[in-house]
Amino acid sequence: MTRPARKIKKGDKVVILTGKDRGVKGEVLKVLTDEDRVIVQGANMVTRHRKPSQLSGGGIEKKETSIHVSNVALVDPKSGEATRVSYKVLKDGKKVRVAKKSGETVE
Repeated sequence: MTRPARKIKKGDKVVILTGKDRGVKGEVLKVLTDEDRVIVQGANMVTRHRKPSQLSGGGIEKKETSIHVSNVALVDPKSGEATRVSYKVLKDGKKVRVAKKSGETVE
């Protein structure tokens, strides 16, 4: 079975659709393709208690954890709302991502 195309990439602005962080907008820091998950800046924060080591002093740190890719949507560059993504081939043969709501190219 083939995997669907990855429509969300590192560096994209996304909005979270469900869960405790619903409505939060942020940038995609990392895409975990094998697990179909993304890490969004400032969203799905967890607290980790770290022991001191030679490299760091330890203590309590907050960090982002992954969110399933189905729970995020790309932010439309024109309106700032959640939108789906389609693809379009330009006349010069270049394939670009297009926001469904406004028709703007996403990059």
